[in-house]
Amino acid sequence: MFEKILIANRGEIALRIQRACRELGIKTVVVHSEADRDAKYVRLADESVCIGPAPARDSYLNMPAIISAAEVTDSEAIHPGYGFLAENADFAERVEKSGFVFIGPRPESIRAMGDKVCAKRAMIEAGVPVVPGSEGALTEDPEEIMQTARDVGYPVIIKAAGGGGGRGMRVVYTEAALLSAVAMTRNEAGAAFNNPEVYMEKFLENPRHIEIQVLADGGRHAVWLGERDCSMQRRHQKVIEEAPAPGIARRLIERIGERCAEACRKMGYRGAGTFEFLYENGEFFFIEMNTRIQVEHTVTEMITGIDLVQQQILIAAGEKFTLRQRDIQFRGHAIECRINAEDAFKFTPSPGRITNWHTPGGPGVRMDSHVFTGYMVPPNYDSMIAKLITYGDTRKQAIARMEIALSEMVVEGVQTNIPLHRELMQDARFIEGGTSIHYLEHKLSQRP
Repeated sequence: MFEKILIANRGEIALRIQRACRELGIKTVVVHSEADRDAKYVRLADESVCIGPAPARDSYLNMPAIISAAEVTDSEAIHPGYGFLAENADFAERVEKSGFVFIGPRPESIRAMGDKVCAKRAMIEAGVPVVPGSEGALTEDPEEIMQTARDVGYPVIIKAAGGGGGRGMRVVYTEAALLSAVAMTRNEAGAAFNNPEVYMEKFLENPRHIEIQVLADGGRHAVWLGERDCSMQRRHQKVIEEAPAPGIARRLIERIGERCAEACRKMGYRGAGTFEFLYENGEFFFIEMNTRIQVEHTVTEMITGIDLVQQQILIAAGEKFTLRQRDIQFRGHAIECRINAEDAFKFTPSPGRITNWHTPGGPGVRMDSHVFTGYMVPPNYDSMIAKLITYGDTRKQAIARMEIALSEMVVEGVQTNIPLHRELMQDARFIEGGTSIHYLEHKLSQRP
């Protein structure tokens, strides 16, 4: 087992990793920017190293600074959390070449799954269903592109091969708009991801976003830990996540879950990962794999009782992987609301000092946050300041507990999206379950 781990991230995930390490008896080193010098997890760390000024490119994306911090503190491993460098294959490679353990998949796995065309091909080979579309990256031949779209059937969506986070994609409804959409997406992909390759998929009209959590030891052992419904989203950014997904037959979940586990075995995947699917009319269609811990891993932990971050660490340390599929039991229902420092309905960021911070409690309530009264929300990073999670024996109970928890939560000094979450907890369609990924944007468009 490791004696010391460097945490190469910030915010609530840095504190979450720190807690997992402390429970395992592992010392932690936290790297931080100048803007995060007074953060709670920095104060709680055994050691901390300032790696640069506030802009992420000068700190949390500064690979040499992070590796140097690991060297001077005699750390053995680096946990990247999510975001920043978590899915950067070059970073994982540099970590391992520098003599440290990267707590995550092997660089080749990150690289393969980061390229959406390569990932789709790998899933086809593993028997995982994918969205109908081009067999690989689109060529430069206009006639071939148009024929592919005719074969797939409109509407289609053009996606960047190296994209993610909702960037680098355009929906096309007519042939007249196709070629210009391909050209614009190529330009955007080249600028944002340094990879101009794009591919085409059938655009599903009313799908749900369902994902499967996996753990694997890099060999022949892999398990799936149920599904999460992440359909409540805006501009491809998740707002609410829950587990299990309401209204989907367990036999369908079990079938797709086992295919994901088998795909991990075939590719020699190591660590935690998430297979993301669109689900429509009783069918699953693979869209991408995230080779890291997810923001919404909490709801899976709540219904399985398994600490996913600890499992990441144990696997990376080479500890014997003892979980078997028969050991995974699902109980109850969990919901997560992402609490952001932003205008609830305009979605504009609201940085500043939090003058009053009161978190809710009670049965089945979990709060993952690094925030405290007096905390300064910096303008330099993602606006998420907390994750509020509730658990219940039933989905109805989990929703009721979330509604109460949101009503108890107090955040003053900055704006938050708590009013939006409170509205959604009373929304008839959400309460019914099974909304599509387009539901929230449609609902917001109807506001006066």
